[in-house]
Amino acid sequence: MLGKIFGIISILSLFCGIILGHGAELGNAVLDGAHGAVSLTISLCGIMSLWCGIMKVFERAGLINKLSRLLSPLLKVFFPEASRSGEGLGEISANISANLLGIGNAATPFALKAMEKLQKNNKNKKTATADMITLAVLNTASLNLIPTTIFALRRAAGSESPYSVIIPIWICSLSCSALSLLLCSAMRSVSKKGARGDKNA
Repeated sequence: MLGKIFGIISILSLFCGIILGHGAELGNAVLDGAHGAVSLTISLCGIMSLWCGIMKVFERAGLINKLSRLLSPLLKVFFPEASRSGEGLGEISANISANLLGIGNAATPFALKAMEKLQKNNKNKKTATADMITLAVLNTASLNLIPTTIFALRRAAGSESPYSVIIPIWICSLSCSALSLLLCSAMRSVSKKGARGDKNA
């Protein structure tokens, strides 16, 4: 769907640029954009390789397991099914840890592994469990203590102080994470009440 939308936008842009007599500017913008995309990708590869390596060191040093134990009281509240079964809890902790460090690319594999393990205990394979929904929402609205990707993007764009946005990012990411967890907990309670009502009926 997104491919079709971007395709339509590109065709309309090309059509309008030619009709309005801005074909040369449009061609230059395409070339400059392609050059900028390659430069940005190379810049991001460096910083992402660095932080993914650091995450591997943390994992092998056992720091992820320690953080998992530190987070376990919160995980029991927001991931009760995974806490009872023990399936996927380590991967959820690792995912949250990677997101805290702002390494979304490193967090994604942990989220996928956690989803696979949570699916094993899912009675209805065609419907996501409450824990799976909570993980997906939290992975999207994650708390970032060290938003490395943002720093890399700002530095690649020529910012002289790429770290100046850290406090607003803490405020926004904490607010989003807290609200998403509260909404997931509220929806979990509503669905449980609905299931009880259906049984009583």
